[in-house]
Amino acid sequence: MSVVLCVGHAVQDYIFRTPQLPQRAEKYRATGFFTQGGGPAATAAVTVARLGGEARLVARVGADPVADVLQQELERYGVDCRHVRRFTGHGSSVSSVFIDDHGERLIVNHTDPQMPTECAWLDESVSLEGVSAVLADTRWPTGAAWALRSARARGVPAVLDADTPVTSSSGLLEAASHLAFSLPGLRDIDASATDTDRAGVALQQLAARHHVWCCVTLGADGVLIADGRSSPGESAGAACALQHVAACTVTAVDTLGAGDVWHGAFALALAEGLDESAAVRAASATAALKVSRFGGRDAVPSRAERDLFMETQ
Repeated sequence: MSVVLCVGHAVQDYIFRTPQLPQRAEKYRATGFFTQGGGPAATAAVTVARLGGEARLVARVGADPVADVLQQELERYGVDCRHVRRFTGHGSSVSSVFIDDHGERLIVNHTDPQMPTECAWLDESVSLEGVSAVLADTRWPTGAAWALRSARARGVPAVLDADTPVTSSSGLLEAASHLAFSLPGLRDIDASATDTDRAGVALQQLAARHHVWCCVTLGADGVLIADGRSSPGESAGAACALQHVAACTVTAVDTLGAGDVWHGAFALALAEGLDESAAVRAASATAALKVSRFGGRDAVPSRAERDLFMETQ
């Protein structure tokens, strides 16, 4: 069983189904409501476990009842939470989420701005022994940088879930071996990435500049890939080949957490020895199945479901 260490954000979501996303300052009536855990790293860890990998989560939460709920759910899915650290005097992250009848979502998140960011405790308590890949999100840059650099030092894939906010000053782009952007995350680095064509150019330049493998996920428009590991430098960005992987065909009913699921499946595929193109296809199929059904993390497919679905694509 391959082990993936996921580092970053864990949050409790309060989710409302509404016919349309709220547009004005007035009262709305929800057609459905439920709660579940969220957060890029935490949901990626659930995905790893659902697909048959071993998921270990490193995250910061408050010493509060929300943290109890978060951890209980994660452990129910089989996520190893021994490195989920509770900080006394601080609150766990929470979000209000609205999902409309088309599966689109609106998220309002609160994260304790005073939550400690130092990561010296990681050296003392977190080991990468036996870990086959590391995945980090951008919500805790110091922790992410530690994890990505530690992974590269051990020669295992160091994947950055480069969703917004992404800053060039954080050092995360240099620390990762694989940069997996969302389109808003790519625009944080290059404001010209306003559509698919411009995103491709921006991706090529980033791949060449940092000499890493890069991709940007575009939802129903698939995934663009640029591999700059053999590129001589930024000036050769246009020579860095661009590959497009088409999206799987599904009807979206719930896009919440789709990117997080994609990143978890991608990191696990790399941990299991797949090449990047095969890992992208496996991740895209996993995320497509997730968005095709409502149910939060319960909608994340098993390995058998995902593999059967891939045979039809």
